[in-house]
Amino acid sequence: MFGPRKSLSNVTQHEAGQRLAKTLSWPHLIALGVGAIVGTGIYTLTGVGAERAGPAVILAFAIAGAVCACAALCYAELATMIPAAGSAYTFSYAALGEKIAWVVGWSLILEYSLACSTVAVGWSGYLVGWIEAAGIHLPQEILVGPHGGGIVNLPAVFVALAVMGMLIAGTRESATLNIVLVVIKLVALGMFIAFALPAFQSSNLEPFMPYGFASTEVDGHKRGVMAAAAIVFFAFYGFDAVATSAEEAKNPGRDLTIGIIGSMAVCTLIYMAVAVAAIGALPFQQLANSPEPLALVLRSLGKPAAAYLIALAAVIALPSVILVMMYGQSRIFFVMARDGLLPRRLAQVSPRTGAPTLITLLTGISIAVVAGIFRLDEIAELANAGTLIAFIAVGACLMVLRRTAPDMKRLFRCPQPYIVGTLAILGCLYLLFSLPTATLVRFVIWNAIGLAAYFAYGRSRSLVGKAAPAS
Repeated sequence: MFGPRKSLSNVTQHEAGQRLAKTLSWPHLIALGVGAIVGTGIYTLTGVGAERAGPAVILAFAIAGAVCACAALCYAELATMIPAAGSAYTFSYAALGEKIAWVVGWSLILEYSLACSTVAVGWSGYLVGWIEAAGIHLPQEILVGPHGGGIVNLPAVFVALAVMGMLIAGTRESATLNIVLVVIKLVALGMFIAFALPAFQSSNLEPFMPYGFASTEVDGHKRGVMAAAAIVFFAFYGFDAVATSAEEAKNPGRDLTIGIIGSMAVCTLIYMAVAVAAIGALPFQQLANSPEPLALVLRSLGKPAAAYLIALAAVIALPSVILVMMYGQSRIFFVMARDGLLPRRLAQVSPRTGAPTLITLLTGISIAVVAGIFRLDEIAELANAGTLIAFIAVGACLMVLRRTAPDMKRLFRCPQPYIVGTLAILGCLYLLFSLPTATLVRFVIWNAIGLAAYFAYGRSRSLVGKAAPAS
């Protein structure tokens, strides 16, 4: 019904010239995870979440983090069991079948490309705020897309293309640079907490839940804790990029477990501390929809120098998120092409770097185009829809493989897999349907286009499909 499945026995076997080089160790993987997770979500979406839930955005972060923790446990078991590139796409191919894998892969393409674009737009907001704080004013036409009355968000385009160049230079070089950028981000967030927390006022948390818990329509917009959770959820994912790097890990069993679980634990603690400090220091009405909420808090507290440094740290370090997301995007494209579902020529790797140069080039250009034109909140919501589908699939894969391959070696075993897998699926479904209706419609259209492409091209050229009759 769902098409042929990849054999678990040869899922890591690939032709010469289409194998990714093993260049990453666990410090690189933790930095990849933290680099992807700590970024635009906490630096820019705090304001969007506050606009939707008020002070209860703190609770929204906790809910989104809990759902992601369940998904992270599922990912950790599957990534160490199937150490191949492709993360949720590859897991679905082995556990559920080709058609489901295609939908998941197509959704991951949406997730990673739009996540990159979202961060590029968020980076642009901090860059502009930082430049204007120095007394320099640039033409509005090159700072926002057509939605804001401009022509193109040129800074967002620039940073996307610059990161593309770094990835083309090689995976290990990019991952090592990413460690440096992650340290800068963590120091900046620590500095923010140190300055903002002493200004905490309990009155800023009242009323704590002005729009209620459930996602409801208020003045034509979704409001409530779950509406905020559905958008700040963007702030947590990124650990799936660690799973995507499985094929390039030197010691997958140890390194992937440390990378996925470690990055989630570090980031959850950081997020809760930053959210409490921000909301406690400044009324949520002032934070709502600010393109640079953390810098805004510090300026409001009379600390312009600290605000300037926070914005500078964001400008320097947010590209690490783009780097990790673009890395994940290119690997999903790469694996789908290697399987024959996309043109096989895209699956060639560079003899010098062991990285897929052509697919990275195409990915970077498409991301730059989206970042230059669209608005931050719309991009983030659509990216979240793609991620939620992938997380639902991973929860299902965990439970299916526990039944169909119970004796296969698992270097990390998820505790209570049926409970954790079910919670991941139900939590992600709730968040998915908490997204705006327009976002869900766009997501359905995206997948309708994807299924048309699969039946027109991918199904007949699938290497797995040629090797075995469809089931």
